[in-house]
Amino acid sequence: MKALTLQEFGRMAVVEHPDPRAEDGTVVIAVIATGICGSDIHGYTGENGRRFPGQIMGHETVGHIIEVGGGVDGLAVGDLVTVNPVVIPATDTDEYRGREQHHPDRYVIGVRADLPAAFAERLCVPARNVVRLADDLPPDYGALIEPLAVAVHAVRRVGIAPGQKVLVLGGGPIGQSVVLALIMAGVTDIVVSELDAGRRDLISRLGATAVDPTSSPLVASVEGVFGSLADVTIDAVGISRTLEQALTATRFGGSISLVGMGAPTVELSAFRVSTEERTIVGSFTYSSEDFDDAAHWMSTAPAAASALISEVVSLDDAPAAFARLAHSTTTPGKVLVRFNEGNGDV
Repeated sequence: MKALTLQEFGRMAVVEHPDPRAEDGTVVIAVIATGICGSDIHGYTGENGRRFPGQIMGHETVGHIIEVGGGVDGLAVGDLVTVNPVVIPATDTDEYRGREQHHPDRYVIGVRADLPAAFAERLCVPARNVVRLADDLPPDYGALIEPLAVAVHAVRRVGIAPGQKVLVLGGGPIGQSVVLALIMAGVTDIVVSELDAGRRDLISRLGATAVDPTSSPLVASVEGVFGSLADVTIDAVGISRTLEQALTATRFGGSISLVGMGAPTVELSAFRVSTEERTIVGSFTYSSEDFDDAAHWMSTAPAAASALISEVVSLDDAPAAFARLAHSTTTPGKVLVRFNEGNGDV
């Protein structure tokens, strides 16, 4: 099979690898499309320390099952599926149900260096991590489910309820997915702070109010839309500056969900947390329930989903796409790598 391989930091190449074969409890998927995540870009540049040369990355994927291993029930060759990349030991699925991301021995497909992942024509995964999709779903939508699951979990972690006023910091693919997750949760008052004009336009098409944090003070922009500070802020960037913005733009007693991982270490104003009684909640990946709910919602083929996909590139063009994305943020939404031409049209 052909696979997009990290040859060295800053250089991708399409390389031939052996085809995987299904073993007991696994299936092999013919990949249709895989999304390029911000963490993949940081892995490509070597910034996050979680990807390594020689690795086949990729975790936002969709495809058709082409081989089913022994002991697998409920899945068949030809099924359109996506994959929950958070894998825990099969023996612990009951104990950790609903909190799989907390398992100390979890691994993430696309992050674990010795496991070929979804930037490849073929992908072998545990059948228990496969989620079947509707046969008539536009296949590319399946590659949007994983980032939506991240957003669903972030929204649920901070306990957002309908009627609250929510500020989102960062209008990239995760911030965009957060808008959809908020809509899923019944929230209608949403402001997104985003520097890039193209992303602000996309956010507006999703139904949120987009503001430019450089055109006026963020607090003034938030109060201008909401008539008050935000009840809840979701930081989809995760650097010191955005966390400080979250603290100043969220009301006393409000909550902040930190889902962006733009920097491994951040500084914050302890007084704004303590004396103004704000709560900061961390959010990482998702539970299987979050993932399944995201898949169910995406399987309704919402009109907003197509707006999230800005570009689809072929496998041969994927190395150039990585190089471009590593040095530019001008692409508003998600870039997908297409593996099987003609099977994944939106």
